[in-house]
Amino acid sequence: MVYLQPRVLVVMFLGFSSGLPLALSGSTLLIWMREAGVDLGTIGLFALVGTPYTLKFIWAPLVDALHVPGFTRVFGRRRGWLVFSQLLLIVAILLLAITDPARSPLFVALGALFVAATSATQDIVVDAFRVESLPESEQAAGMAGYVAAYRIGMLISTAGALFLVSAFEGTGLPRTTAWMWGYVAMAAMVLIGTITALVATEPEQSARTEAVTGAESALVRISRAAIGAFSEFLSRKDALAALAFVVLFKFTDAFSGTMTAPFVIDLGFSRNDYAAIVKGVGLAATLIGGFAGGYVARAWSLPVSLWIGGILQAIANLAFSWLAVVGVNQWALALAITAENFTSAIGTVIFVAYLSALCKNPLHTATQYALLTALAAVGRTYLSSGAGYVAKATGWPVFFIICVLVAVPSLILLAWLQRRGHFDGLGLNGQQKG
Repeated sequence: MVYLQPRVLVVMFLGFSSGLPLALSGSTLLIWMREAGVDLGTIGLFALVGTPYTLKFIWAPLVDALHVPGFTRVFGRRRGWLVFSQLLLIVAILLLAITDPARSPLFVALGALFVAATSATQDIVVDAFRVESLPESEQAAGMAGYVAAYRIGMLISTAGALFLVSAFEGTGLPRTTAWMWGYVAMAAMVLIGTITALVATEPEQSARTEAVTGAESALVRISRAAIGAFSEFLSRKDALAALAFVVLFKFTDAFSGTMTAPFVIDLGFSRNDYAAIVKGVGLAATLIGGFAGGYVARAWSLPVSLWIGGILQAIANLAFSWLAVVGVNQWALALAITAENFTSAIGTVIFVAYLSALCKNPLHTATQYALLTALAAVGRTYLSSGAGYVAKATGWPVFFIICVLVAVPSLILLAWLQRRGHFDGLGLNGQQKG
């Protein structure tokens, strides 16, 4: 099976490593803050700690061009950066673990920013590694496996972390100490990605590029990566509209996702209720959705696949509106979590396929992909930062209906780009499928 190919398995484990830290500065941290008594408005503003995900294209040329002393010589161009960024990420999570939301929200924000910055750096390298290491025949399987593993990483750092915190509390530890050890355990999980990087082989495209450009000065390599990535993309037809589409496609997910965990806690579910359903039903839905997204990407053209993913991930928010009316009902929560995880995984796989199709030059793969994913993070970071205030003003049922409506601009852009021929030549295998 193609999913068992060594390159695909490496990409899957790296996907887990990329997905793990996101919730630690996001939804898991928000639950910790809510339990510590932080108000909803402040919690919503904490979406801004994701700023490094939107700005990572600024330092992506350094990842494309510079060597990490010692690491690059031993492990290679991409793998050296992988190991280095993962070690920094472990340190960042440990620092966040020793903060206290109730007493020092500023230090929590700084710790979360450090986690987000190191996580974003890891993402820069992992994305470049994935695009460069997988041949066309393994791209669909690689993207499906990557997204499924990414979501599993997120589930481990949400449901898994919450279970651990509860278990530590059950031993008699104070709540703050229990949260600290939960984050310490999550830092240890990063080692899965480090071990993967150590056993992987350097992508051939990256090795060839290093052989050609390795003798050039650092300034020349940085300039080529930065200027080439931007100029190549902006020279394309309807580039600005495509960039706007990248910003907005996952916004419906981001806007609702910012407040999902506080919503469930506010509704009256316990931390363990939420964790059990996310870990069990949510995990299964994520896995099935990830591979379903891979099937959709192979079976239909890129624009049709984007229509399917975009509509499904928007409509899924109605399950939370229904849950808000039903109230504390574990079956209703399970259904809502299933709908969210399944449709989000489908949309993400297809979206990753689209972004990957736009990045083909190994001289600046990391920079160009970082630019696109940074723009995608604008919705999660800035546009979603007011979600807490919207939820507070409208109430939960109306809030999740609004989450459906915010998908409309992206679908309008998708129709316009499709009519303009933007997707011609951007099929999964380099040509548009019928």
